[in-house]
Amino acid sequence: MPHEEAIFAGGCFWCTEAVFGQLKGVESVVSGYIGGNTANPTYKQVCGGATGHAEAIRITYDPSTITYADLLDIFFATHDPTQLNRQGNDIGTQYRSAIFPVDDVQRQSALEGIERASADWPAPIVTSIEGPATWYPAEDYHQEYWEGEGQRNPYCLAVIPPKLAKLKKNFAQKLSN
Repeated sequence: MPHEEAIFAGGCFWCTEAVFGQLKGVESVVSGYIGGNTANPTYKQVCGGATGHAEAIRITYDPSTITYADLLDIFFATHDPTQLNRQGNDIGTQYRSAIFPVDDVQRQSALEGIERASADWPAPIVTSIEGPATWYPAEDYHQEYWEGEGQRNPYCLAVIPPKLAKLKKNFAQKLSN
């Protein structure tokens, strides 16, 4: 079976990349920008909030090992999909919760994922389903950030370990190590 792609925005891409990089069947996770109106945006432009892009990750995965539905369930469990245009202290549309389906099958699955996740949250889910949209990879220094610089970054040390703990607690059978 050929590899497939999934694109999710769940706040800071360093945080979501760290989560999805831990999973069996995930071949790669690339941080980038999607959903905006500026071609080839930079991190500085996206952080400024004027481009309309979201910080997002593009996951390449083997659907015979992990399904798109599994990825959606993990996405909803490891960020707060009830916060509009923010995740914690990161505020702005660039930190929105969004799914960018690559086709109609993923679009339908995203709707079903929102329905499944609704039972787990006390407030309504505000995750948007967007696209089609052009994907732009982030600058090289953002890639695999947690594995390097992120473990010395106080922001990452405060935000990422709780996400990884939740991942390990609720999805241990999906972890690659």
